[in-house]
Amino acid sequence: MDLPSTIARPVDHELVVKKSRFLAHLAPATTVAEADAVIARRRKELWDARHHCVALVLGTHAAGAPRTVRSSDDGEPSGTAGVPMLEVLRHREVTDVVAVVTRYFGGVKLGAGGLVRAYSGAVAAALDVAATSGAMLRRELLYEVEVPVPHADAGRIDNLLRDWASGHGAVMEPPSYGSVAHLRLLVPRAELDALTADVAAASAGALLPDVGDARVVDVPVPARRP
Repeated sequence: MDLPSTIARPVDHELVVKKSRFLAHLAPATTVAEADAVIARRRKELWDARHHCVALVLGTHAAGAPRTVRSSDDGEPSGTAGVPMLEVLRHREVTDVVAVVTRYFGGVKLGAGGLVRAYSGAVAAALDVAATSGAMLRRELLYEVEVPVPHADAGRIDNLLRDWASGHGAVMEPPSYGSVAHLRLLVPRAELDALTADVAAASAGALLPDVGDARVVDVPVPARRP
């Protein structure tokens, strides 16, 4: 299943067009209340600006229900700010993100086309900053897997699983301990058979991974070179 990306932390970018300053601020948000708090904070911080235009996409999948999308031109001509910003978020396939672009007017009118390019360009550039700074998260459907291991072998198998995870798109989770060590990781569906085979080979067939439920997980994306 292909899922949209999201961001791990706020990202900012400034775009200057004919002396007008467009300050783009992207922030993670999973609820409307979180998004509204981001918007209110920007309005308070940049209280002297003329416009604070907004676009947001919320929802795990960002395609079909349940999903929330919203945009606001905040006094700019209708359709020149919020909707173009929203289209960038959709085109880049990101979700659980609120974008606020604050404009300080530079004295030169940009026209409808100029405003569309400026507002959409500010959001696109901020997403580029997110990609090059390592702030992007890849959203994946991974399966919970637990490997029960005798304490005497836990260190060796833990190291093996960590190496295995780094090469198979899996994510290690904190272990738990009882009568045996329960090593846990999140694994893509396509890698489950390989995990079973590799664990069996490493333990002479003594260990067998226990596959549980699927879960949507946000996985860090390595920073892209500018």
